[in-house]
This record gives sequence, structure tokens and C-alpha cells, in this order.
Amino acid sequence: MVDLICCGAINWDISLFVERLPRRGEEVEVRSIQRVSGGTAANVAVASARILGPGRVAFIGALGGDEIAVRQLAILRDEGVETSGVLRVPGEESGQAYITIGPEGENEIHTFFGANLALAPERLLEPDRLRLIGEAKVAVIMDPPPPSARLLAELCAERGVTAVWDPGVYSGMGLGALRDTLRNVDYFTLNQVEFEGLLGTSDPLEVGRRLEAVKGGIRAIIKRGGEGAALYGDGEVIEVEALPLGTMGMRVVNTVGCGDAFIGAFAAAKVEGLGDREALRWGCAAGSYKATRMETRGGPTRRQLMELLRAWELLKG
Repeated sequence: MVDLICCGAINWDISLFVERLPRRGEEVEVRSIQRVSGGTAANVAVASARILGPGRVAFIGALGGDEIAVRQLAILRDEGVETSGVLRVPGEESGQAYITIGPEGENEIHTFFGANLALAPERLLEPDRLRLIGEAKVAVIMDPPPPSARLLAELCAERGVTAVWDPGVYSGMGLGALRDTLRNVDYFTLNQVEFEGLLGTSDPLEVGRRLEAVKGGIRAIIKRGGEGAALYGDGEVIEVEALPLGTMGMRVVNTVGCGDAFIGAFAAAKVEGLGDREALRWGCAAGSYKATRMETRGGPTRRQLMELLRAWELLKG
């Protein structure tokens, strides 16, 4: 039985590393190219599996009938992720993302969703996927098509599964379009720029008040990148800083996937029964660690995460 499900996008990432991001109409030289498995929900699944261990995390998503899909499934299984909930779509291309990355880890992302869009609500009701939903303690809903996100949140609420929702690009649809899904989730997370776009503010208290008007008791997580994260719940705000990487002798090289590593570690902590503050610490440590790795899926193993947390405590005195 799995403890955690992650539902949403899986993409093949083509990352272009450049000396600086181009201005409009400008051509810049590419220093190196990296082709790796990515996609927000699949990244979260891998990040969680590295912490929880093999067989405890399942991915629910859709892949095409191409060779990319074969590679993607093999990579997920090698990471210990259960793949029985993955839908294969003959005749469709698997999702792909084209990412330009500057010297400080700054990036631009262009995504072709492809087969990801085939994960329609009715596919969640098929036996393989419905079984996984019923087994889970925690569900991370990233960016499946909005109707599927809405149904999955309803299924989680009916079954007592803790639901963490990060709509990502779909947050641009506006609060009105997200209301029905929000009413069935426990944690709602975006980065601070996305919260600004959705609510006109990233202040945790104001974010919390606005979301509680939709669903009482909901918790809001604001991802702040290199500044850590904040969580609003029950009228209070918890703030956790990012790891002091420079002090720890580490350097940022690629920020792509940091938010996914954060959510993966946060969700793993909730599976393990930890409180919100400690779960936020796990998330911030994992997200910070990932920034020091070139690969998109550069989150820590459980051993690495525990070592980071211990070293962080020692630095605080």
C-alpha cells in the first residue's frame, strides 16, 4: 500500500545552460544541454520517494505512446515510485519542457503539455487510480487539468486523505475558477509571485484570510525561494528561512525544481505525522539542497536531509 500519491504533470526536460538569459530577439550561446526527466508532479513523487523509501509513493499522470514514455516509466521505477496509476495515451506525444538557465540558476520555462492533458476526470475513477487514492494518507495535487484536480480533491475529502494543492500555471485562471477545488483541500501552496497574481498579495495573514473566506481551516503555504517559506493556519503564521548555503559551503547552481523538492519533503513529513513547523523545515532544507544540484530532480535522500537538518541546528547554536 502507498502512503502518498502525486498527481499532475510529467515532462521530458531539455535544459539549456547559458551565460545569461537572452533579451528579446537576442541570440545567446548555449554552454551545455541537459536532457532529463521532469514535470512538477513527477518531480514531487521522486523527491518524496527519496525520503520515504521505495513503494510508499505513487505517481498518477499521463504519458504518450512514444519512446519518451518508456524512459520516463523506467526512471520512476528506479526511484522507487509506484507507476500503476500512469495512463498511456497512444498517438500522443509525452509532455516536454524547454528550459533556459542562467549562471545564477535563474530560468525561463516553455512547456508542451502533450499527453498530460489526457488525464481527464473519468480516468481517476478507473480501478488502478481509484485504488491508489483510497490507500493514500496524503495526496499532492500539482497541475493536472483543472477538472481532474477538482475531482481528485473531492475524492480525497470523501476518503479522509490530506490534500496538498499547488495549481502552478492554472493559478492564472483566478480565484473564482479555483473555488470548488479549494473547498476540498487542506493545504494550498504557490510561490509568492503566484500569490501576488492570484490574490494581489503574498502577505501570509492576508493570504490566509482571503483563502479562509473560501474554506474555513485551510492552510496556505507561501514559497519564497531563497528566503524560505511561510505557512498560515488557524490565524497564525509560521516562517522558516532557507538553508544558509554560503555558510554551509554550498553554492546555488540551478533553481529549477526547488519548489518541487520543497513540496515533496513537506508532503513526506506529513505522511510521517510531523507538525506543520517541522514539515516546513523539511521542505525548506530539501528545496535549498536541490538548488545546489544541476539536475532538476536534485532533492536529498532521507539520510542527506537528516544530515542537513542536524547541520542547520548546529549553525543556529
